[in-house]
Amino acid sequence: MLHLTVGGMDRSYLLHLPPSHDGKTKLPFVIALHGGGGHAENAARMTGLSEKADAEGFAVVYPNGTGRFEDKLLTWNAGNCCGRALDQGVDDVGFIRSLLDTLAAQLPLDPRRVYATGMSNGGMMAYRLGCELADRIAAIGPVAGALNAKPCNPSAPISLVVVHGMEDEHVLYAGGAPKKRVDPHPRVDASVADATSFFVARNGCHKTPARLEQGRLIQEAYTGCQQGTEVWVYSIKGEGHTWPGGRKGSPWADDPAEEISATDLLWDFFKKHPKP
Repeated sequence: MLHLTVGGMDRSYLLHLPPSHDGKTKLPFVIALHGGGGHAENAARMTGLSEKADAEGFAVVYPNGTGRFEDKLLTWNAGNCCGRALDQGVDDVGFIRSLLDTLAAQLPLDPRRVYATGMSNGGMMAYRLGCELADRIAAIGPVAGALNAKPCNPSAPISLVVVHGMEDEHVLYAGGAPKKRVDPHPRVDASVADATSFFVARNGCHKTPARLEQGRLIQEAYTGCQQGTEVWVYSIKGEGHTWPGGRKGSPWADDPAEEISATDLLWDFFKKHPKP
């Protein structure tokens, strides 16, 4: 585990580099944010992003949120969720900015190809990064998250790809108060449609998407956006609160789809959407 001091707080993260990297070639870079109550190792195990990074030649960093304990039950301050990070008003955006600065000074990261994803509370945090770090991040890919950061004022157009189960009871696809929740804070989540329409309008995209349906997967792609950005939504019929194609975050979590890979969908989108 690597460490960084930000705002007087000790912050930690895991870094994964593809073994094929020669130390010189500029690397695409994915920030992967664990869900509420999780941690960096949990995010790596759930998503399989390290294996994808080895195959495709990109770097992944798994930052840790904060909590009462150093290595478990960690959360992100994502706007209206979650846990101690919200209570303490932790500057998680500042942490990610400092983390990018630190890694850019140490590694040949490609500043045009920095991406952020996350699951659940981590997905909410990925949305927040899209609102507040659009100067550094080319695209965000929230999984089972919600755009709960208000106000949201991206400083530049930023691409968005959403992966969300339509039967999610923890972060409802249609928005509203969760049917199931672990976090004690009462909250109302924005819907997938809310997030989509916000970024479509913000990026100046065509308002009617190209739509493709295959089995349980519905893909909607909004194109014609400013600076080559796009907004894509993957809705999964019958899917709960999961990282599709990944592993369960805990024994009592919903079972992820096996025939759909969120990791593959995200990377296929990310690699097509660098900053201009």
